[in-house]
Amino acid sequence: MADEPSRRSVVLTGFIVLALTMALIVFSEHGYHATVDGLKLFFEVVFPSLLPFFILSDILLSTGMVHFLGVFFEPLMRPLFNVPGVGSFVFSMGLAAGYPMDAVLTAKFRKQGLCTKVEAERLLAFTNSADPLFIFGAVAVGMFGQPALGAALAMAHYASGLGVGLMFRFYGRDAKPSASERVRRDPLLRRALRALYQARIEDGRPMGRVVNDAIAESVATLFMIMCFIVLFAVLLRVLEAAGVLRTMAVPLAWVFHAAGLSPSLAVPALRGLFEIDLGAAATAHAGAPLIQELMVVSGIIAWSGLSVHGQVASVLADSDISMKPYFLARFIHAVLAALLTIVFVRPANLILGGMTLPAFAGRDFVAPAPVAISSADALHYAVLLAFLAMAALTLGALVVGGVRLVRIVWLRIAL
Repeated sequence: MADEPSRRSVVLTGFIVLALTMALIVFSEHGYHATVDGLKLFFEVVFPSLLPFFILSDILLSTGMVHFLGVFFEPLMRPLFNVPGVGSFVFSMGLAAGYPMDAVLTAKFRKQGLCTKVEAERLLAFTNSADPLFIFGAVAVGMFGQPALGAALAMAHYASGLGVGLMFRFYGRDAKPSASERVRRDPLLRRALRALYQARIEDGRPMGRVVNDAIAESVATLFMIMCFIVLFAVLLRVLEAAGVLRTMAVPLAWVFHAAGLSPSLAVPALRGLFEIDLGAAATAHAGAPLIQELMVVSGIIAWSGLSVHGQVASVLADSDISMKPYFLARFIHAVLAALLTIVFVRPANLILGGMTLPAFAGRDFVAPAPVAISSADALHYAVLLAFLAMAALTLGALVVGGVRLVRIVWLRIAL
């Protein structure tokens, strides 16, 4: 039985929702425009970018290919991140498609028993990442007008994410590992092929039904994501129109000033607390020193916004996966990404500093304009990135397997 909420939290939640509803009635015009903007973002960018990956991931899961990859990448994922080999698939698809692909796949793996509760929470800690096209295209080019900045932001984002994964490998280390950790005897490739065949037999559905179910579940999940995008877009616009956002930013501005950052970054950072796109765009036009803007943007991208957190929470609602480690991981990720941006921005600028587009040099451009083209390109680049990620993981697994083979041969000779 779930824990009952306290009376104070129930009353507080009720009055907060009532106040927001009344504010939406008063600022109904702002709410309407925010809804239109949210729907436009969803149908022009999110829906065409994520739908193919959602459908294909369901089909791959039913064919047993995910189980094959899980066995094959176990020697790499287990020592590094203390998660089963299927985590490699979550990592690759999350890298290609961005939020909240990792949560969707992790929830499905947990329901099918491919990972334990603790392993799922470890997996969510480091696979929740922005796709490279968003970092390079929307942020570096569209918001800052300097493509060279994308390299620094991307390196800080993914390096800090992997750092979080290495930290969280010790989370819940007393918990029992999944069954994949205890199956060791046969050669790796044979076990992987057997897992593929067994998974397909256990699923048992004809491919026509597999595709139909994948489409239905993917569309339902995407429309849930759409509702969260619209809800937080309206919430942020109403808070801003009512002046609440600027009031909330006053103590944060003091904190920024004490930390040596420009107080003008306080309101953009609060926007990023709620929604990643609006926060990043506002930060790029805050008028603060560039390195400070990049630090805050990097932190916002790693935090990913309460809108994405709501999407993740709704995806995990039917599972036993806790959101508490996820929130902690996002906070650590944001802090590490902001700090690593300082480390990577100078080398990236020295190597790629000449890559500035004159059309964007004024930094007055916030890039929803080329959406139709970028959404088509997103699928192309995302598929390429998924294959590159899998290739890198394959190479890592082969290296780990080779080292283990050498170790076994050496022990046999020594004995």
